[in-house]
Amino acid sequence: MYAIIETGGKQVKVEAGQAIYVEKLNAGEGETVTFDKVLFVGGDDVKVGSPLVEGATVTGKVEKQGRQKKIIVFKYKAKKNNRKKQGHRQPYTKVVIDAINA
Repeated sequence: MYAIIETGGKQVKVEAGQAIYVEKLNAGEGETVTFDKVLFVGGDDVKVGSPLVEGATVTGKVEKQGRQKKIIVFKYKAKKNNRKKQGHRQPYTKVVIDAINA
């Protein structure tokens, strides 16, 4: 069984036991999180939401909070001596999916 959930403005396909990386959630390590924006549940019987599947939830356990590798943002305007170098590290939350309740 699998489901498609929406979190952090993105849609993610999840299965039980899978580890996913999502935008930072306000939950500590070891806490349980519930995703209630379930768009689709697949498997033996398929449920498609319009836009959400009624009564369906996905639960998971926060394994880790972290930040991704640094990316460099370099803005440059030719012949104007205008340069701006900036770094960015996006925070994320690693969640291990426990169950899909549909």
